[in-house]
Formats: sequence, C-alpha cells, structure tokens
Amino acid sequence: MPDVAPSLAPAPGDLSAEDTKLLTLARSARARVAALEGAAVRDGDGRTYTGVTIALPSFGLSALQLAVAVAVAAGAVTLEAAALVTEASTLNSADAVAVRHLSASAPIYLADATGQAFAVLQP
Repeated sequence: MPDVAPSLAPAPGDLSAEDTKLLTLARSARARVAALEGAAVRDGDGRTYTGVTIALPSFGLSALQLAVAVAVAAGAVTLEAAALVTEASTLNSADAVAVRHLSASAPIYLADATGQAFAVLQP
C-alpha cells in the first residue's frame, strides 16, 4: 500500500501560547543537533517531549515518531498536540499514525525552519 500524505489545512494565524511553545521546542531540538527535522508533543498532563530525525545505518526514526516514543516512555497515554519543524511541505502518514495512536483529536502543526506554522492536520 503506498504512503498517502494526509490532507493538511492552512495553519491558523493565532496559535495558543502552548502550541506556540511546541513550535519553539521543535525548532530548538532541530537546531541543537542540526537535524533534518525537529518535533515536539504535549501530553494530556501538559508535559512536553521533543525528538529529532534519527538516521543510523541500522535503523531510523522520524522526529515525530521519536517525540511520541519519548512521551510514551515517560508514561504519556494521550497527546494534546504535536508540532513538526521541517523543510517538507507534507506530513507523511507514518508520522500522523504515530500521533493518532495516542490521540484521535490532537492537531499536528507543520512549521518551517523559522518555527512559523504553515499547515495543520486536524482530525
């Protein structure tokens, strides 16, 4: 089955302070290690977790998959929102599925390298 990118909507211009913080965390994680992508998620208790793209010879994880894995490892059972700082114009389905495993309703924001949100995946 081919990887079909989820349908994205333009990001709203007025993100909440908490969602803006997620974008900042994702951007900072990416910049810290010069990663291809950076991601951040917020769990149901308001705790945040970050991840970056991992590309090793033996395995790889996307930034969003890693952020979700870190959240789960810390005991998160639900997510409120997710953010991905990327140069891509779309969200791959594996990233969407990683978030949807913990939340059917969490928005997933996509942002450019400056941290400016340009798209959102809403349920």
